Amino acid sequence: MASFPPQHEIYRRRFGRNLGLGLVLVAFVALVFGLTVVKVTRGMSMEAYDHAPRPAIVPAEGGN
Repeated sequence: MASFPPQHEIYRRRFGRNLGLGLVLVAFVALVFGLTVVKVTRGMSMEAYDHAPRPAIVPAEGGN
């Protein structure tokens, strides 16, 4: 049965960095998801300014 050679120290450090970066990315995705859920459950408008006039966000003209 073949055995694997001992793992070099640089691979252990690289794994630690990759694990840390992965946890940061997961936390960021969870934050964005949480903010989206809160915004949707409060009934806030999901429309944003994209340089196109939309009837839903254009204020109605007042009659004088």
